[in-house]
Amino acid sequence: MRAILALAAACSVASPLSAQAPAQPAQPQPPMGFFITSVGTGDGANLGGLAGADAHCQKLAQAAVASAGARTWRAYLSAAAAAGQAPVNARDRIGDGPWYNARGVLIAWNVADLHGDLQRDRNNINKEFALDEKGQPVKGRGDQPNQHDILTGSDSHGRVVLGTAANTTCNNWTSNSTGSAIVGHHDRSGGGNSSWNAVHGSRGCSQQDLVATGGAGLLYCFAL
Repeated sequence: MRAILALAAACSVASPLSAQAPAQPAQPQPPMGFFITSVGTGDGANLGGLAGADAHCQKLAQAAVASAGARTWRAYLSAAAAAGQAPVNARDRIGDGPWYNARGVLIAWNVADLHGDLQRDRNNINKEFALDEKGQPVKGRGDQPNQHDILTGSDSHGRVVLGTAANTTCNNWTSNSTGSAIVGHHDRSGGGNSSWNAVHGSRGCSQQDLVATGGAGLLYCFAL
């Protein structure tokens, strides 16, 4: 009788393994949709226009992650009206979001969050998360050399400053000798404000001038 009761009690106790919930499959990392270029084009702010800048983003994305190369990439740059063409705003050429960095961290859900249209600092563009296409941090203030100046040609809302093409976009990204370019600071440090996309103008448009003011001709790239 005791043996029967003992057997019944043993059968009524579930094994620890059977009591555990089934393991959940690991969630895939979101695809990279944002990065800072690890290198500039080498010709200062002469990027070959918007098309050349986009091609630079596309090339680096493809080299870093084969699947990223299948996406369409755009450089975050504004351009002034020229030759009968309407002005171009950086915010209008990068898609709708969301965008993630190379490590799968959310950068911003949408264009409004990216630019703080409703609430400031609803994006993750900072020194920790604004990584290059290889998932590596970009040098900022306090590093040698400081490369936190990122070319944008835009105001803080991601729009071109009207009537000042030569002074804000280096002749719409075709010159390394004329004007200057508005830059942002990816590390949110220095320059009198913490804007990621509109802090100050560069000293000039040559590679030497961009380096002298804390940059290297780097770009923000976004996937559509």
